Amino acid sequence: MSNRATSGMTRTDERIAILQQQLAQAQKLTALGELASTVTHEFNNVLMTIINYAKMGLRHKEEATRDKAFDKILAAGERAATITNSVLGMARNRSDSFEPTDVAAIIKETLILVEREMRKYRVSVETQIQQVPPANAIGNQIQQVLLNLLINARQATPEGGRILIGLSHDATNDTVDLMVRDTGSGIPADKLQRIFDPFFSTKQGPDGSGKGGTGLGLSTCRNIIEHHRGRIRVESSVGVGTCFTIKLPVYRKPAPIITATGIPQAYPAAAFSHP
Repeated sequence: MSNRATSGMTRTDERIAILQQQLAQAQKLTALGELASTVTHEFNNVLMTIINYAKMGLRHKEEATRDKAFDKILAAGERAATITNSVLGMARNRSDSFEPTDVAAIIKETLILVEREMRKYRVSVETQIQQVPPANAIGNQIQQVLLNLLINARQATPEGGRILIGLSHDATNDTVDLMVRDTGSGIPADKLQRIFDPFFSTKQGPDGSGKGGTGLGLSTCRNIIEHHRGRIRVESSVGVGTCFTIKLPVYRKPAPIITATGIPQAYPAAAFSHP
C-alpha cells in the first residue's frame, strides 16, 4: 500500500474518531436535557401546589379549610424533599468507574422522578423486583438508560396503559437482568431493525411534554450497555407493546494476584517484612 493511501486512511480514521466523540457528547447533552426537563417539571408541580394552597389558606378563615391547605402544603414539601434526595442520590452516582451497583436502588430513585408524569398521563407502573447481586456498572449511566426507557415507554403508552419494570438474576449467565415492558402501540418490524441507530426515531418530534424526537436516546442506551459488556435487546408487537431487556454482568471482586514471593499483590511486600 502506498504512503498516500496509508495517509488517507489515517485521516479518515481520525475524522471518524472525531465524529464519534461529537456524537457521544451530543448523546450526553440529550440525556442531561431529558433529566433537567423531568426534574424541572416535578419541582414546578410541587411549587404550584404550595402556592395555590397557601392562597387558599389565606383566603379562608375556617379552621377546617386552613388545616386542609396546611396538610397539602406539608405533603408537597415532603414530595420536594423526596425529589431532592433522589437527585442527590444520582449526584452521588456520578462516578465514571465500574463498581458494585445496587440496581434496585436505581429503579426506586428513577421512579420518584417520573412518578408525577406517569400519573398525569394515567399510566400505571408496576415493579417485580427480585433480590439480585450487585451489578458491575457505572450507576449514573444505568440510571440514564432506565430514565430514557421509561420516558419512551410513557410516550408510547395510551392513557390507562401499564408499564412493568422487572429485575432478576440470571444465574446461568451470571447477569443482572433489567426489563421495561409497556402496553403501548408497539414498533413495526421494519422500524424495529433500526431502533438503535443514531438519529433514527419512531416519533415525529417532541410530544406534549417536550420530550423525544431526537433519535439519540436508544443509541445512547446501546452504547452505554455495550460499554458495560452487557446486552440490550428489544421485542415488540404492534398493538400489544414493547419490551426492552438489559443484561449486566454481576460484580465479582477481583481475586488477588499472587506474586513470585507468594504474597498477594494487594499487600505491599514491606508490610510482611521483619525489622
